[in-house]
Amino acid sequence: MPRTWAKQRALGAVKRAAVVADRLTPSRPGIVVLLYHRVGARTGIEVDLPRSLFAEQMAAISGRAVPLDAALTALDTQPGPGASPVAVTFDDGTADFVDEALPVLVEHRVPALLYVATAFVEEGRPFPDEGTPASWAGLAEALSTGLVTIGSHTHTHALLDRADPALVTEELDRSQRLIEDRLGVPAHHFAYPKAVPGSTSAAALVRERFRSAALAGTRPNPYGRTDPFLLSRSPIQVSDGMRWFEAKLDGGMGLEDRLRQLLNRGRYAGAVT
Repeated sequence: MPRTWAKQRALGAVKRAAVVADRLTPSRPGIVVLLYHRVGARTGIEVDLPRSLFAEQMAAISGRAVPLDAALTALDTQPGPGASPVAVTFDDGTADFVDEALPVLVEHRVPALLYVATAFVEEGRPFPDEGTPASWAGLAEALSTGLVTIGSHTHTHALLDRADPALVTEELDRSQRLIEDRLGVPAHHFAYPKAVPGSTSAAALVRERFRSAALAGTRPNPYGRTDPFLLSRSPIQVSDGMRWFEAKLDGGMGLEDRLRQLLNRGRYAGAVT
């Protein structure tokens, strides 16, 4: 318990510092892409949101949310008056996306793109942190709503900054084949696992196969000068609540992501997935 309390205090301190940094260097106009992982608060991890909080967040953006394809098209145009569009994305492909998140998305008519690590769905392989994989039938149900787009998150959730080109090719191609074979739809969009950018050769292979590739970044994607293969996303955490969620929705909290990247260099130094 003390460790959890200390962690929450530290997270709060980082978020408050990020807001101060935003005041000093306001973000430029652009489209915010939100990054979610889980809904249902079954595990206690920071990326597993209570359904009630997720619902409140989706209600807040229901008038602004657009599919990722529409967001990418809008990035090539001049921004119109009013608030910019916002896009919702999910990583991994856990069962709670279908059981918990999907009903909320349908209720508020919010489109979302789910990047699936296909080995976990195909083999029923558990994700880390007690993540139950979705089934292909569940993902087909999500597609049937007309609100969900399926993208690739590699086959085994492999980090592409250290994989040789042959392995990268297998990871990308097998993921795309399975999505098309099992769901009957092509996967045009890609998200790098753990938001770790790929090597130069891996990035080239991604560009050959997809229309976009997503990372993290916690900043808006600026109009007229966003590389769709370096798409920034704002990760949403339980500790964001609505206060920090709204700050991220406004394009802020970039300092939080910069600190996370520094931490992740050590966390993922020897990881392959």
